[in-house]
Amino acid sequence: MVDKAKKRKKYRHLKITAIMLFLLGLTIALYPVISNWFYKVEVRQMEKTFEQQIVEFSDSMISFEKLYQELKRRNELLFAEKQKDLKDPFSYQQPEIDLTEYGFQGNVIGFISIPKMEVELPILLGANTDNLLKGSVHLTETSYPIGGENTNAVLAAHRGYSRAAMFRDIEKLEIGDEIYIHNFRETLTYRVVEWEIIAPTDVQKLLIREGRDLVTLVTCHPYRQNSQRYVVYCERVDSAG
Repeated sequence: MVDKAKKRKKYRHLKITAIMLFLLGLTIALYPVISNWFYKVEVRQMEKTFEQQIVEFSDSMISFEKLYQELKRRNELLFAEKQKDLKDPFSYQQPEIDLTEYGFQGNVIGFISIPKMEVELPILLGANTDNLLKGSVHLTETSYPIGGENTNAVLAAHRGYSRAAMFRDIEKLEIGDEIYIHNFRETLTYRVVEWEIIAPTDVQKLLIREGRDLVTLVTCHPYRQNSQRYVVYCERVDSAG
């Protein structure tokens, strides 16, 4: 009887251990899915806040046109001066413009949507660590994401980490795939026209191309490494506006 009781107790312990290991494995397997879901909820909340600020902004004494014209002026200056201060874009951790002066909080200038990758990310000004944890970042000394001839807005993001996918699946993008930039003024449509792998120091690949309206996506390459950059060039398809 004693032996049987010991065997039953041992069996229960093994069963409990097996169940715990199964649950642990399931938790580890589902963590990226769950954390990414929570991240998407956060992004949706950020969008709601952004849209609310736009409503308040439009009713205030400050007009959208003031911010738009300032960003347009800066874009034109970047092109005219051939982006003379562009060295290592990631060294510009702080933005050159303060959005709070125009009624926007959180340093978010808009959102990027990439259907092929099933991601939507906020666009924050300044390539610093905190911003990169929140979404995509606009690289200072490149064009602001408002569109227009002679512009190239360079947006960078992590290639996925434990909390969210971000640009993890960037290699899914093919020529002809569309991305969307939702800024404070309008939604701009771009189409993938080219991609390449470059060295982190090859900033010439990020320059404005005369006569074109571009958005360039940048992330680390290979996946889980940081030795190169995977770059996707997207060109505006409704650039008449």
